[in-house]
Amino acid sequence: MSPSQFGALQRETGLHGSLGHAYGHSQDRYLLRFESLFHSGRGLSFPCDERGQVMLDELSEQARENYLFARAVVGHEYATPVIQRCDA
Repeated sequence: MSPSQFGALQRETGLHGSLGHAYGHSQDRYLLRFESLFHSGRGLSFPCDERGQVMLDELSEQARENYLFARAVVGHEYATPVIQRCDA
């Protein structure tokens, strides 16, 4: 994921400030990716720490709803999420 794509995700999820600060590492950034089981290449990604923990309080209302939905339908709509490292 390019820095511009990561920035777009940051704006989309409603995060403010540095993700590195919010997630503990100033240079390492991670995404928790839920891949669609039915639409190849589609899925949902959320900023997380190196352990895959998403800070719900830092997400916009829409992103929070999407995250909770994706978690609820793992195995039905989305594959088990994976943690992806994103270099800035």
